[in-house]
Amino acid sequence: MQSKGFSKVAMGIFGALTLVGIGCWIFQLMGGLGVTGMSNGTSWGLYICTFMLFVGLSAGGLIVASSAHVFGIESFKKIAKPAAILSTVCICVAGMLVLVDLGGIQRIWRMFTGPNFLSPLLWDMCIITIYLVINILDLVWMQKGDEEKVRKLSYVALPVAILVHSVTAWIFGLQIAKAWYTAIMAPIFVASALDSGLALLILALLLLDRVGMVALETDLLSKLGKLLATFIAVDAFFICCELLTMAYPGASESVALSHMLSGATAPFFWFEIVGGLLVPFVILAASKNREKRGMIVLASALVVLGVACKRIWLLFTSFITPNIAGGPGIAGGSAAARDGGSIWATIGTYTPTIPEALIVVGVISLGVLLFMVLSNKLIANGSESVSLPADEAVQTA
Repeated sequence: MQSKGFSKVAMGIFGALTLVGIGCWIFQLMGGLGVTGMSNGTSWGLYICTFMLFVGLSAGGLIVASSAHVFGIESFKKIAKPAAILSTVCICVAGMLVLVDLGGIQRIWRMFTGPNFLSPLLWDMCIITIYLVINILDLVWMQKGDEEKVRKLSYVALPVAILVHSVTAWIFGLQIAKAWYTAIMAPIFVASALDSGLALLILALLLLDRVGMVALETDLLSKLGKLLATFIAVDAFFICCELLTMAYPGASESVALSHMLSGATAPFFWFEIVGGLLVPFVILAASKNREKRGMIVLASALVVLGVACKRIWLLFTSFITPNIAGGPGIAGGSAAARDGGSIWATIGTYTPTIPEALIVVGVISLGVLLFMVLSNKLIANGSESVSLPADEAVQTA
């Protein structure tokens, strides 16, 4: 009889990728953030872009897990533990990416000795820490079968899950010097967290079903697909609201909009609109498609990729045209600027370097490895699986 759970070979592969990432991170610590593609002109790069993605993926998972107890959705209780595991792993990945982006991690203690309480970055650090603690408590009490504590914690976890992505959005929405200055940035982030987090949870559940750790009912999968379609519609509505504001005559964000529609970040913007919103919604709107696992996988994968593209165009569009009216430019500090005879550069370019990309791969691989280990320990070894109807269970066996 084939054992349940992830194989040692799969975990070994992701373990090896993690070691490669750690090696590149050590190289970055030795050489500084200059080994990345970031500069004064583009101070946030692949690390923060991926951080934005995984905070949303984590929030979506815990929202689904908490809703099971807050709103009494019995079918969602069956997937609460996998959702909590996925949420815990994603928030750990997000936190690690922030640490990597700090560069001089040895000075992190100064965030505790001299905090700036007006900084959204400090708010984010606090809410992510609280969020991680909630996830750990949720998993511990689920494993112990303490349903009452899990239920009470869910009433705290649900608003915190929404708040964690709202605070992340405020980091960008409160940047007056950038085109992120928008009041609906938090709703946009929360909406994308809901659809991307649920989409990743669906993919994770199907993977767990494939390795024999859970048995996923077609009816439950269809319900999740219907909920995902609703979240996609909400996400699309908020994006339309933002685009209308940016496109209105006289709006200061018109330059940024032109970059999104036909400029450097246009491919990512249009992929999200077409591939990440329109196509998945059309697929999931048909009830017969929601009963086909292949269609569910396609729609869910497109949603996650679409939100990843959103993070790219949202972050980098505002770096294309610096807000330096009346100034000489931005001190580039790059080798190209030095060779050109001037340290000033009004427009900078950004491309992730190989070490930078491998560090991100390593951090994500560590997250996947952590998900595998926790799933093997908490689900495969003695926890209850999501039950199938009798006839489907026979077919799966």
